[in-house]
Amino acid sequence: MKRLTVLAVLALLSAVCTGASAQEKISLNGKWNLEFWEQEDAPVTDPSQVASLTTTKLSATVPGNVELDLLAAGMIDDPSVGNNIYKLRPYELCQWMYSRHFTAPSLKKGQRLILDFEGIDCLADIWLNGERIGSTDNAMIAHKFDVTKEVKVGENLLQVILRSAFLEAQNYLVGTYSFRHYTESVWIRKPRHCYGWDIMPRLVSAGLWRDVFLTVQEPVSLTDVHWVTVSADPATRKVSAFVDAQVRYPASKVDKVRLKVKLEKDGKVAYENERILPTYAWRTEFSFDNAELWWPKGYGEPALYDGTVSLIDEDGTVLASDTRKVGFRTVKLERSEMIKDGEGEFCFYVNGERIFVRGTNWVPLDGFHSRDRQWVDSTLDMVVDLNCNMIRCWGGNVYEDTPFYDRCDREGIMVWQDFSMAGIIYPQADEFVSKLREEIKQVVVKFRSHPSLAIWSGNNENDNSLLWTLPTFNIDPNRDVISRKMIPEVLYEFDPTRPYLPSSPYFSEEAFKNGCQRSDLPQDHLWGPRGYYKDPFYKDAKAIFVSEIGYHGSPNKESIEKMFTKDCRFPWTKDGDWNEEWMTKSVRPLPFFVEFEGRNDLMTKQINLLFGFRPKTLDDFVDASQSTQAEAMKYFVEKFRGAKFDRTGIIWWNVRDGWPIVSDAIVDYYNSKKLAYTYLWNAQRTVCLLINDPEDGVLPLRAVNDSFVPVDGKVKVTDVGSGKVVYKGRFNVGSNDRSLVAGLPVPEGQGVLLIEYETGGSKYRNHYLYGAPPFDFRTYQRLMSKAGISR
Repeated sequence: MKRLTVLAVLALLSAVCTGASAQEKISLNGKWNLEFWEQEDAPVTDPSQVASLTTTKLSATVPGNVELDLLAAGMIDDPSVGNNIYKLRPYELCQWMYSRHFTAPSLKKGQRLILDFEGIDCLADIWLNGERIGSTDNAMIAHKFDVTKEVKVGENLLQVILRSAFLEAQNYLVGTYSFRHYTESVWIRKPRHCYGWDIMPRLVSAGLWRDVFLTVQEPVSLTDVHWVTVSADPATRKVSAFVDAQVRYPASKVDKVRLKVKLEKDGKVAYENERILPTYAWRTEFSFDNAELWWPKGYGEPALYDGTVSLIDEDGTVLASDTRKVGFRTVKLERSEMIKDGEGEFCFYVNGERIFVRGTNWVPLDGFHSRDRQWVDSTLDMVVDLNCNMIRCWGGNVYEDTPFYDRCDREGIMVWQDFSMAGIIYPQADEFVSKLREEIKQVVVKFRSHPSLAIWSGNNENDNSLLWTLPTFNIDPNRDVISRKMIPEVLYEFDPTRPYLPSSPYFSEEAFKNGCQRSDLPQDHLWGPRGYYKDPFYKDAKAIFVSEIGYHGSPNKESIEKMFTKDCRFPWTKDGDWNEEWMTKSVRPLPFFVEFEGRNDLMTKQINLLFGFRPKTLDDFVDASQSTQAEAMKYFVEKFRGAKFDRTGIIWWNVRDGWPIVSDAIVDYYNSKKLAYTYLWNAQRTVCLLINDPEDGVLPLRAVNDSFVPVDGKVKVTDVGSGKVVYKGRFNVGSNDRSLVAGLPVPEGQGVLLIEYETGGSKYRNHYLYGAPPFDFRTYQRLMSKAGISR
């Protein structure tokens, strides 16, 4: 039969991917049969060939990853423990065939049956009842096939054959800019981290990793619904907006179907309109007064309305409908191309108001993405608890699904969404760009109606990768056809209302022509030498907005006991070298790979810089490392908050690990919080009192207010060691502002100042570590315990 291309089916079936119509869905999740074999030079693509092969058979769970099925069958050791991850290497060379039987529903006249794979990893041929119905080559997006003609009454056989992504990558010639340890990934649309990253292990998995289901498509259906805010005025509370609806209907229904749009909140109707639908694509423009706007966390309520679009027959029957939460807000990014003469800009405006960003980077939730969904809510709970108002979805990851965006909508958390590319200039060939265009379009259409989505970013550090690859050749990243041409074209057509940043960090044409260095970019990732956190690299950085910055910290002891084997829990061998498992967890992609092996030394180096010793016990190592990380992360956040709006935001790295590793995360894979979590909780309150480093001979005690309500309260600053009250008084700070409460005398020696403040009937505390390192670690522990800020 003729192959059904993914492009053709997407054009026909966008209703399913947007969730626009409430249509019958039949889940194909659950138990499948799985068999695998080592791929030969000519891969198997037809199930009829499998019978002649020697294969290994086992039971599989969908959604799932093949390695999890191997683990459940007792065929591999737990890959999250010790060096076991390396034992998965041979399975990268295998083919896998999933199969299951199902009974198709009976279809009425005009109905069609759609087979939907929400996630296939990755190179697949799909067969139904011995007929090849299509193929896939992208793990990041959904793939849908019309199988109305292929299904049979009674039992049907569905088979999916996956080819080795590792071996198939050899069919492509890669460019000069792609030669790094993950070169093999550049043509393969799997998340970049799967090939090894400094925050994730090498785990080139395979599987049906998201839901599989059948959808009965009705003759009349909504194929897309898109709500757009045109203007939102906080002063007058007037909103102007429109909703675009696209439908499919047969000739018999033309000029007979009515389109109804209804907008309500808390049972009160804000807008309602009904009319005959004159064409398959129709825009309903509207405005209303007394609107409740959507605001980021801290700045107001993230107000959401129930927006319903319905298709109604002549007799009043509702043929199709879509109800979703709708938020009304405008978002704008004011930025300069570079910093000139100390002046630059990178600031988000929501509803015309400046927003200071307190954010965190969102990295893979699990090395096996079929398990992602179990971590979404608990991770977002921590993001909410930490009072973040932005999440940056990092470009080395998969795209999160609709429930993630729904939760961000409800919580008032803005989303910075990288497209899924990281650390390399990708193929410029039309073949690749065309394939990627369909991915970008599907992602944009799927998420564009969410009020939380604040900005699209073309990629993570692709511009910057040219400095790593060919630093002396001055190659212009603005020649990249993907981030500079293709993605803007898709956004111009499907989502022109949001800011777009071609890369993070971004070297614009103006910046490149003027010889801009990283230090001249208004938005940057600050990693650098990973030395003392108050070194000039951090202290004197000019960036106005930082979207990556972090500091290593050891996992908790109980987590170490889970992720390492018994004899490898202490970092060093008897000879003083790092033991093999700690290098694996640092993260080393393969046993013979050395690029990241020095990352464990970051912790010992940083401990020594702050506390002047090398721990000899595991307890001291964990506590000293976490204390160092906590002070560093707190310093980074307070440096930016204390300079509001000279600095406009900081998105630190990162809230939670997606694998048991040693990293910059403040929460490890087991959801065990490090000390930095507590320190950041204190430093990220909407109203916060903090002390910055000495300026003009005094310590500035500042009040920062990330709300639109002026605030006052009382504050006391105590030297913890001596018990002396350094300052006591009241403070006030204007709406969305900062104020200098007092200039405190700079204490001699070393110590901790405890800041206790009360506002709005709630009490909070913060602290400031004064003096020059190294600090005595035992004294530090005692002072922090006395201050009531230790764990």
